[in-house]
Order: sequence, then structure tokens, then C-alpha cells
Amino acid sequence: MTLLHAALGIGSGSLVGFTLGLIGGGGSILAVPLLVYVVGVPSPHIAIGTSAVAVAASAALNLAGHARAHTVKWPCALVFAASGIAGAALGAQLGKLVDGARLLALFGVLMVVIGALMLRPRKDGGDPDVKLTATSSRELLPWLIGSGLVVGALSGFFGIGGGFVIVPGLIAATAMPLINAIGSSLVSVTAFGLTTAASYAWSGFVDWPLALLFIAGGALGGLAGTRLARHLSGHKNTLTRVFSGIVIVVGLYVIVRLTIG
Repeated sequence: MTLLHAALGIGSGSLVGFTLGLIGGGGSILAVPLLVYVVGVPSPHIAIGTSAVAVAASAALNLAGHARAHTVKWPCALVFAASGIAGAALGAQLGKLVDGARLLALFGVLMVVIGALMLRPRKDGGDPDVKLTATSSRELLPWLIGSGLVVGALSGFFGIGGGFVIVPGLIAATAMPLINAIGSSLVSVTAFGLTTAASYAWSGFVDWPLALLFIAGGALGGLAGTRLARHLSGHKNTLTRVFSGIVIVVGLYVIVRLTIG
């Protein structure tokens, strides 16, 4: 690996880490194009496997920052993540059998739809006091488990951390505020990423030196992203607009790139 490729790997990892810290997702959907088109990884499946390792590690580092800021709803986050691991494992096995370009094109469409839906005005800022307790479990558990399974399957199938889908899924299941959904989503991004990474590593689809460079860059970018997320959370609807805008722009980029490429 040349110094140029190492620098590109660290720089790309920083961008991925920043995105994860800011909006709790977007790591893998950005990492795969960066690995293929910027760093120059020749195989889409190696790019997916390597990004899964790097994004899982970056998500864990960013999770620590959100945990210190008390933006993680731990019981809800852990149930959601646990229910999605089985779905991620199955989805990863199926995803390796399907052409990577088709998977990215479909997910690009899904990103645009989700971003547009997130722009819809909400009547309030969510319920900051939502908790998973013995009393609330009858109402919350079915939604958390069901959403986790579906999102986990999508995560593994598309070879992504799934934050773009996890954040809306957590909000739909619990009505928690966006900043809490972003912090809580990183639990699932870490778990799903590790599940997908293990599957791809078993098949030999991971470039480990490049993954380490990505992780190093992600740690630096994540610090800035987490701080900006906390700052924007105090401004009404700003973080929601940033989240939706990034989802839509990246989704359109993936679609256009695959269409013309």
C-alpha cells in the first residue's frame, strides 16, 4: 500500500466517522463508494466487507461520545440491536449472492424515500422521557423487536451499518427525539456492522490494513461530528433537515453514479 492510498484511506475514514457522529448513520453507504472510487479497491464485495469492519469500529467510538452526552436510550437501543442481529446475519448471506451494483441502486432509492419522509413536519420534538419499563414494554417491545428484525435484515443484505434506516425505525417505534435516536442507533450500527463483517471476513472479503486506516480516520472525524450533532440538537428542526438532506443527496449520488457508470 502506497502513502497516497494510506492518506486516502485515513481521509475517507475521517469523513465516514464525521457522518456517523453527526447523524448516526451513513457510514457504510459512504464508505463503499469511497473505497471503490477514491481509494481504488477493485472488488465491491471486499469494499463492503472492509467498510463493515471499519464502520462497526467507528460507530462504537462515536457511541462512547453520545453515551457521555447522555443521548442514548440504552434499554430501547439494546432490544432493537439484539432483535436485528439475526436478521443481519441472514441478510449478509443473501447479499453476497446478489450483484453489488443492484443492491446499491435499490438502497439509493430507499435512502431518497426515507429522507423525504423524515422532512415531514412532526407535531412535537418527540418524547424525551420515553423508557422501556415493565409498564411500557407491552406497547414498545413489539415495535422495537419487529423494527429491529426488518432493519437488521436490510443492513446485512445491503452490507451497510443501517443507520439511515435505524434512526427512523427507532423514532417510529418509540417516538424518541431525533438526537436520542441518533445516539441509540449507534448501538445497532455497531452490532449489525460486526455481524456483517464477521460474515464477509469468513469469506475472505476484508482488507484488514485498510480497515485499520479507516478506523483511525473515523476516530478523528467522529469527535467533530458528535460535537456538531449536540450543537444542532438545540436548534428546532435543524438536525432533522441536515439528516434528511444528507440522506437524499447521498441516495441520489449512488443512483446517478450507478446509472452513468
